[in-house]
Amino acid sequence: MAKMGDYKEHLRRLAVHDDALVSELLGAQNTSKKSTVDARTEALVRLAATIAADGAPASFQCVVDHALAAGATTDEIVATLEALTPVTGSVRVVGCAPKLALALGYDVDAALE
Repeated sequence: MAKMGDYKEHLRRLAVHDDALVSELLGAQNTSKKSTVDARTEALVRLAATIAADGAPASFQCVVDHALAAGATTDEIVATLEALTPVTGSVRVVGCAPKLALALGYDVDAALE
């Protein structure tokens, strides 16, 4: 992979779907690569991507566990969901809120009964 800091090369390679870089990125979660962001920030970004992609409940559980282990607070995790509202729209945020809540150990549906 290109050295960190050479963002233009990364963007060019991603724009043309450079298979070597994409494969490396897909395997990045299983390696000890150096990142330019701290583990907490990376975990919150992964959470945001899971929300944007409307991930499955199991995916939410995985990213929430990772975020908590990286030092994110429950308030920061919920704030990440809220911050996406202008980008993904309220329908996506409302749809993901119960999945995120369950991953945090809170059953919204049961609380509403």
